[in-house]
Amino acid sequence: MTRFLILMAEPDHFARWNASGDAEHERVLAEFRAFTAAVRERGRFLAGEALAHPRDARTLRPDGDGRRLTEGPYAETVEQLGGFYLVELPELATALELAALLPREYDVEVRECLDVGAPDE
Repeated sequence: MTRFLILMAEPDHFARWNASGDAEHERVLAEFRAFTAAVRERGRFLAGEALAHPRDARTLRPDGDGRRLTEGPYAETVEQLGGFYLVELPELATALELAALLPREYDVEVRECLDVGAPDE
């Protein structure tokens, strides 16, 4: 089994969500539930979270020998990360197949996690 990080991004999830009605909310939530169920049938669901608005992010940026704190996300882009899933599945093809179940409003990025070893304890 291989671990994959599935990232979901869109221009402004919060504005779209707030402007949509109950039927749209239920459709989106049903698609999230279908994705989670499909992952559990084919592999392991390790974690998944929705993220707070990008304006609430704080980023530590390199600054000489230290770091400076900036308000906002790490990237100045139109699309922002809205949530993620960490899953364990047999192969990339399966991860892509299941990621297609996520709501169509999101751009979905699937990336294999590299095993760099756990730090010494």
